[in-house]
Amino acid sequence: MRARAEVLAAWPTGCEVDLEEAIKYHHRLSPQRSFAGSLAEAAGKSATLIQPRAGVALLEPQIQLLQYLQTEGGADLLPTTIDSYTRQNRYQEAQRGIEESRREGRSMLNGFPAVNYGVAACRRLTEAVTKPVQVRHGTPDARLLAEISLAGGFTAFEGGGISYNIPYAKDIPLETSIEHWQYVDRLAGHYAAQGVIINREPFGPLTGTLVVPCISHAIGIIEALLAAAQGVKSISLGYGQCGNLIQDIAAIQTLRMLGEEYLHAAGYNGVDLTTVFHQWMGGFPQDEAKAYAVIGWGSVAAALAKATKVIVKTPHEAFGVPTKEANAAGLKTTRQTISMLRDQRFPETPELNREKEVIIQETKSILETVKKLGEGDWALGAARAFAAGVLDVPFAPSRFNAGRVMPVRDDQGAVRFLDPGRIPLPEEMAAFEKEKIAARGRSEGRAPSFQMVVDDIYAIGKGMLVGRPK
Repeated sequence: MRARAEVLAAWPTGCEVDLEEAIKYHHRLSPQRSFAGSLAEAAGKSATLIQPRAGVALLEPQIQLLQYLQTEGGADLLPTTIDSYTRQNRYQEAQRGIEESRREGRSMLNGFPAVNYGVAACRRLTEAVTKPVQVRHGTPDARLLAEISLAGGFTAFEGGGISYNIPYAKDIPLETSIEHWQYVDRLAGHYAAQGVIINREPFGPLTGTLVVPCISHAIGIIEALLAAAQGVKSISLGYGQCGNLIQDIAAIQTLRMLGEEYLHAAGYNGVDLTTVFHQWMGGFPQDEAKAYAVIGWGSVAAALAKATKVIVKTPHEAFGVPTKEANAAGLKTTRQTISMLRDQRFPETPELNREKEVIIQETKSILETVKKLGEGDWALGAARAFAAGVLDVPFAPSRFNAGRVMPVRDDQGAVRFLDPGRIPLPEEMAAFEKEKIAARGRSEGRAPSFQMVVDDIYAIGKGMLVGRPK
């Protein structure tokens, strides 16, 4: 509360935030517009909800975009993707982007500058649709964005002090971003204490490039623990599709199990925990028909894993910001696939159980090391773990990230460690990972190397999962 005056003074629209009035406003909203409520209901039915990404510079076009995705796309949940200037707290440049967009008659920003528009405009946006709306962004310091958007009627807020720093920024210390996100979580906790449940979603995919599940699991669970410590009552843990069906199903199933285990062990028993599956975050084929295959494959994995929510891609991923029609088409493809698989269950095979055990052992080894480094304090442990390389995100731009981990696919396309860096793998798991990569090398007749990594990064865009040599 002492910090709020400085946060709200960072841009003129901050003065529009009246916290007590905002809480009363949320109490007047219909239950159908509650993100947390929709997720909890879906989880109870083992249903998978669909949600796109979407954001443009001007208010009326953003309203029209969300209405289109709600009616034509059939989205269960709606987003508002925030522009890059706002993500870096560069509100003056975002304002110029608004003005330029008005002059040009088209969006000159890659998202919606919610801070510049303020509380009243955000309420116009959220009131224009009947589905719950979430703020999606990529902001290391999201304090003002959270104040304005939550007061504006958004009922979910994505991100975290690790997942919206290490993959997104270069020079921001973790101690700074974690503290800023403790503010965001405390704000959501304050709403919760007054009976308004705001869903919080750590960003699971991280860099979206060959992230081994234990890394994203560990970071997501740490962010969940940090959020729960500030009073958050609804948390969605995310995971970015790797492409191997068994690994993806095992990842979603273990993510919820491990999340609940660690929250319970820390004494946070009143938290609703759900899961989010992100369709493929890497390079897409330029051909639309091939892009639909990638979307469909992600939909199959999400449905069979029984993820609570799937974030949907579009057939225009290879070209940049999609049209509303392309966005709706991705939603329809996903809906059809999920509907067909709704009553099907993936069997508990030895392969699935083995993959789950690998993820559990590797994730727990990381988390227990982080806890030990922090002497029981997860925030301190996270900062020390990144400094020690115990937490290390592949291909992240942050200079506070060791960058020693090198991932690669095995012969079946599961993402493994070519080099774990300083990630504390149990001895059995280190041997398992090494043998999996060696087996691929024998299959392809080449020694495992960085060239395999390069081949894998470009493989899906070229019509494969594993980057085989020609």
